[in-house]
Amino acid sequence: MKKVLTLVSLLAILALAACGGGEDSSSEGDNKTIKVGASSVPHAEILEEAQPLLEEEGINLEIEKYEDYVFPNDDLASGEIDANYFQHIPYLEQTIADTGYELTEIGGIHIEPIGVYSKDFASIDEIPEGTEVLMSNSVPDHGRILSIFEAKGLIKLEQDVDKTTATVDDIVENPKNLEFTPEGSPELLPNLYNTEDNVLVVINTNFAIQDGLNPLEDALILEDEESPYVNVIAVKEEDKDDEALNKLVDVLHSEEIQDFILDKYEGAVVPVGGKE
Repeated sequence: MKKVLTLVSLLAILALAACGGGEDSSSEGDNKTIKVGASSVPHAEILEEAQPLLEEEGINLEIEKYEDYVFPNDDLASGEIDANYFQHIPYLEQTIADTGYELTEIGGIHIEPIGVYSKDFASIDEIPEGTEVLMSNSVPDHGRILSIFEAKGLIKLEQDVDKTTATVDDIVENPKNLEFTPEGSPELLPNLYNTEDNVLVVINTNFAIQDGLNPLEDALILEDEESPYVNVIAVKEEDKDDEALNKLVDVLHSEEIQDFILDKYEGAVVPVGGKE
């Protein structure tokens, strides 16, 4: 009986040793995995280009694609993802104020100049009086949109108003009597561009590109590249010093990724924070 027990014990030890050896030899065993939520275009495309560079740094990047602007912050706050890459700073700040989420940004990556589109008007001079302007119902974008129209002389805002928080109530001059309508969520605006006649539609660049529009060629008005609305990597406050997440920012600031952004989007997406 003693011999039998000894043999069973020996086999058990050998089995455990074999399992342990398998874990140690795994090529991905020492790599850290980070899961990042992103809009399909251009954010997820940029992250896909960064994946092999991160792998060289011992980091496995998983990309969760989103088609809206609400769930990425909800999922970040709940821990479903480790970071997200889809939003500019004013939107992040507004989300934090509205929800109390303990989120922060750890690096700006690019700017997407927002555009004003129309199927019916070929120039600003052709815009008739009383034209409806369909825009996002995302309040953090309203000041940004109104600033574009003011820059083109189409409206004038209160002199002392903060342009990032301006609303239609801050318009003091509107010579063409433009009617600004927060029509729906940002992802729905390309459909309105395709279906509505004799309107102006303000579309975020990521959704414009996704719908086959070229902002540089198709936009009637395009935001200046000096826009403060930089798209950022957002994380939970507790993770702001996480080595892998900050390495993600470093890789996205690398010359290789910055060149990819410039080459692929030809100025419709402008990289920031990297090498000049």
